[in-house]
Amino acid sequence: MAIKRALLSVYDKTGLVEFAKVLHQKGIELISTGGTAKALKDVGIPVIELGDYTGFPEMLGGRVKTLHPKIHGGLLYVRGNSEHEKTVAEHGIGPIDLVVSNLYPFEQVVAKGAADGEIIENIDIGGPSMIRSGSKNHASVTVVVDPADYSAIAEEIKKSGSVSLEKRRDLAGKAFARTAAYDAAIAAYFAEHVGLTKSHMEAASEGLSIDAPLVQQLRYGENPHQKAALYGKFNEYYSQLHGKELSYNNILDLTAAAELIHEFNPPAGGDEPTVAILKHNNPCGVGQAMSLKEAWDKAFATDTQAPFGGIIASNREIDVATAEAIKELFCEVIIAPDFAHDALTVLKEKKNLRLIKILKDPTEGSLQRVRSVGPDTYVAQDADVHVLKESDLKVVTKRQPTKEEMKALLFAWRVAKHVKSNAIVYAAPDRTLGVGAGQMSRIDSTKLAIWKAKEAGLSLQGSALASDAFFPFPDGLIAAAEAGATAIIQPGGAMKDADVIAAADERNISMVFTGVRHFRH
Repeated sequence: MAIKRALLSVYDKTGLVEFAKVLHQKGIELISTGGTAKALKDVGIPVIELGDYTGFPEMLGGRVKTLHPKIHGGLLYVRGNSEHEKTVAEHGIGPIDLVVSNLYPFEQVVAKGAADGEIIENIDIGGPSMIRSGSKNHASVTVVVDPADYSAIAEEIKKSGSVSLEKRRDLAGKAFARTAAYDAAIAAYFAEHVGLTKSHMEAASEGLSIDAPLVQQLRYGENPHQKAALYGKFNEYYSQLHGKELSYNNILDLTAAAELIHEFNPPAGGDEPTVAILKHNNPCGVGQAMSLKEAWDKAFATDTQAPFGGIIASNREIDVATAEAIKELFCEVIIAPDFAHDALTVLKEKKNLRLIKILKDPTEGSLQRVRSVGPDTYVAQDADVHVLKESDLKVVTKRQPTKEEMKALLFAWRVAKHVKSNAIVYAAPDRTLGVGAGQMSRIDSTKLAIWKAKEAGLSLQGSALASDAFFPFPDGLIAAAEAGATAIIQPGGAMKDADVIAAADERNISMVFTGVRHFRH
């Protein structure tokens, strides 16, 4: 089906003139709106102004221009349908065979932090309407929404004067995907910025909409036989300064590292430099000190084997002394708020080492977390951003924790929140001593953490223990006491809490309940 008339109305004019020249050379009549028409006329391409074509001027500051029966009738009528043909003939509506349109830059205007009025004016109405009309009738109409497609479409038109049905169908799918993403971005803006009283999860209960543009194709997924890609706003939060391309697993690990190290930023985490080392989303060690190098030494000492090939996160700019120490270890990614110039020089000696700068708080933005759980099936929940304060704690044992124990308890709790369940963390006030992660029972995690501490040559005498969920039986507490722990922090709420408390009192252990659980699956 030969293309005889095209409607061009674009915000992004990249490649427009070259494409329009091809259409003109093939004898295709061009209709266009204000700015697009001017861009074409300026280079001598004949174009019919939209108002002249419809007999109705653009109005309301451009809010109404393409919303007209001559436009949508020309796009939607079914060619060859006698009733449709009769109707369009009666009303002087001609066919429009090609639509070239891209939309007002709503997402970009939101991202730059524009005022509400400017954002609202960048909600495109006519563009999505034309795109949808043409795409619905793709049996006869070609719809192009991406300048990247101009070249391929131009080649088809040059050869045959038309576009194949198969290509029109592909373009229609791409067009509907674009309008769906555009609407999702608008819905997300209203949900987050215009004062809806509903919570994220109440809004999600009405239907899940995700607006996530492609950031990059990844080399592969968790394993080489799995394809993978990164979507969304990753580059707003992180900037890669050096190293080879991030992998799927790198992204999972570094985002987990960023959320963990955020726990040690003021006000909740104090002012001290802190370093965390993670492997497979789990912290192997976390250390805190007056200098970043000392913090690194404490974190690494928790487990000197697991960090090989891991992720290192810092809540301070990486200095040269810390860089020199880290350089001795093979790791995949270092993530920090910044890197000193000399530190960058040292670390860039490793050409594959990925250096990632944290651009902003990873807990900002949407507080909803979404996970795929099967074909076209998802679960969503609020992010776990709960911050525990000392005043939230309830001492349930006869002995109160000492000041040092309380500091160690809070340190251990912040780490345990980011350990896969069942999670057990032994800690001093400024460092982890043993971590037990992801075991099928809590006693197994308790024993694993004890074993890891022994392997590292660290004493648990006088340590604090954090458990992400309650102890269902006294066995875990007893094992901790035998290992040397003197204080425990846990949510409480087990049927056998009384037995666990009694076991603590018998061993002169101080125990506090948080009333908050931090399962992490």
